[in-house]
Amino acid sequence: MHQRPLPISRRTLAIAAALAGTVSLAIGAHAALNKRALEAAPAVAVEQGTVARTASRVALVIGNGHYPDAAAPLDQSISDARALTEALRRDGFDVDVVEDASKDDMARAVARMKSKIGPDTVAMLFFGGYGIQVGRESFMIPVDATIWREADIRRDGVSIEAVLEMMKSQGARAKLVVVDASRRNPYERRFRAYSHGLAPINAPDNALVLSSATPGKVADDGKGEHSVLVAELLPNLKASAASAASVFNKTRVAISRASDGEQVPSVSSSLLEDVRFGVAAQAADAKAGS
Repeated sequence: MHQRPLPISRRTLAIAAALAGTVSLAIGAHAALNKRALEAAPAVAVEQGTVARTASRVALVIGNGHYPDAAAPLDQSISDARALTEALRRDGFDVDVVEDASKDDMARAVARMKSKIGPDTVAMLFFGGYGIQVGRESFMIPVDATIWREADIRRDGVSIEAVLEMMKSQGARAKLVVVDASRRNPYERRFRAYSHGLAPINAPDNALVLSSATPGKVADDGKGEHSVLVAELLPNLKASAASAASVFNKTRVAISRASDGEQVPSVSSSLLEDVRFGVAAQAADAKAGS
């Protein structure tokens, strides 16, 4: 017996299509919510992990020596970074050391440092390599920088002031910076106008900054295993519970005298904390923060 198909009205078809669309939208919305929840979970985990990883003494040490545009490598920058890393670790610093860092390497290292800084942290940055000032701002230059004009420095460089601002925004108790980058850089001949050396690095609240030369001046590296700055800095770091201010100022005076005033490092300070290096440094630091 042949049965005729039941007639389906256009209205019925329209209602069915609308229901199907509603179900599809609901499924899509549910999937989107699930995706957001999955993306949010790692973010929360990272944030929680950041709190757990904060340390009382944190240092980022960058030694850049092999620049393709330079006539010769800066071998001292690598040996300086290694020697300073060893000295800071003896003083209880959690040190992240990066050699021949690209722009991405430096950005990741700064991010790692940021994750370790809390309100009771003493944070320190060391950079050895080429530095350039643009618009009264000083930039650390990564080894993969492609620089033909001053605008390229802002694109490829890493601002020292920006790192200091990051330390401040994280609530670091004290901020220390050593910049050994007042060298005649290999890019300056490409600029129509340029400024030698580094710009003055303004110390934010509770900070201490040591640069290898007076702002606007360049310095020679010397011929030893270490740069002139680090060669004088290292023995001062080993002094018994020496304050950071004393270490930086003694280094400045020693270099100025040894060079008969030809090289005078710059020290900028707004430091209010009694941050110390050397023997019993951690105990003195903890007492200052209490």
